[in-house]
Amino acid sequence: MAYVIPIGDGIVRTALDTGCGAASLGAYLFKKDVITLSFSPKDSQEAQIQFALERGVPAFINDLATIKLPFPSRSFDMAHCSHCSIPWTQNDGTYMMEIDRVLRPGGYWVLSGPPTNWKAKYKIWQRPKEELEEEQKKIEEIAKVLCWEKKHEKGDMVVWRKRLNKYDCQERESHVTMCEPTSVDDIWYTNMEACVTPYPKTSNGDEVAGGELQPFPQRLNEIPPRISSGSLHGITSESFEEDNKLWIKHLNAYKRVNKIIGTGRYRNIMDMNAGLGSFAAALESPKSWVMNVMPTIANKDTLGVIYERGLIGLYHDWCEAFSTYPRTYDLIHANGLFSLYKDKCSYEDILLEMDRILRPEGTVIIRDHEIEVIKVKKIVSGMKWNAKMVDHEDGPLVPEKILFAVKQYWVAAGENNSSSPR
Repeated sequence: MAYVIPIGDGIVRTALDTGCGAASLGAYLFKKDVITLSFSPKDSQEAQIQFALERGVPAFINDLATIKLPFPSRSFDMAHCSHCSIPWTQNDGTYMMEIDRVLRPGGYWVLSGPPTNWKAKYKIWQRPKEELEEEQKKIEEIAKVLCWEKKHEKGDMVVWRKRLNKYDCQERESHVTMCEPTSVDDIWYTNMEACVTPYPKTSNGDEVAGGELQPFPQRLNEIPPRISSGSLHGITSESFEEDNKLWIKHLNAYKRVNKIIGTGRYRNIMDMNAGLGSFAAALESPKSWVMNVMPTIANKDTLGVIYERGLIGLYHDWCEAFSTYPRTYDLIHANGLFSLYKDKCSYEDILLEMDRILRPEGTVIIRDHEIEVIKVKKIVSGMKWNAKMVDHEDGPLVPEKILFAVKQYWVAAGENNSSSPR
């Protein structure tokens, strides 16, 4: 892949691995400063996503079925499938169209395994060569409809690249079904459609649709195109920079209370209400990664901005369970989450879900209005979390407070606490 795709120079930063197994590609690419979000369905025989998270690799439980992937359009620089058992040619090519939706203009799709190289492998795969040949032909036809350019084909691997803008694809629009522009980011519990996602408007054939991104790590703190273009109402370049500075200040205050933040002790980190991703940006380190969650009821959908910064995340409704196994995160951060959900579902349900996905001796940091933090502290005391509420870093008169809590090992009744594992 590195022969064809610019891996390791910051141009490819975000990747999606479909049907990932134990996410070995994500583990390898992490060392190349490419952050890969891997997914695979829950398997009754092997909990591979659990293995991936125990390795410290970003992953969640999901499958390409009928519902759109929980990402905005133009999220990933690369998507990958290796023996992923996804029927790409079924349902009129809907699954490839969904990959096209989440691929950034200029992004790459890598396919290895069936039906690629079917002439040499059909006996090993124990499938009729006519069937594999027809499958390969259909994939090529769908790629042509999507206006992907084939960049490489050798052995078991084929690499396509999505065009930079619509100018190379004008002929297709007269004979393919284009999605409504308003529907491409309407994804929560929304069925996939057999339609092609239109490119954002450009003024010439050299312009990158949706805006050109700087290589990583420069893109982390550059003004994201979704903000600089004015497409996010109420968020300006100035407010973006102020948010960055604010979260650097907040993180420094966190470190004064919890001195092991940033040391590598917390590898898998979740931000339950990620905003512009500035908490994750302030934490950015090869020692950890952050799953930035955009609540579906958030006032502004900024997950696209988070991806343009070279970070990862997904949409979720915290009145429901999160798509992960128990005990898979080391640190959970929640800013304003309980104020957001106070009229939607019970605090107990949200906190029990946090407890489920947090590892023993993992840490929770909750920043919210004092009234909500006091309510939360009362509940977590019954969950055997060791909790401490502190004032805002600007002093006790600020109504926002911070709760630091550590999940404890549970000890059976009558058992000596001193014998519990540490």
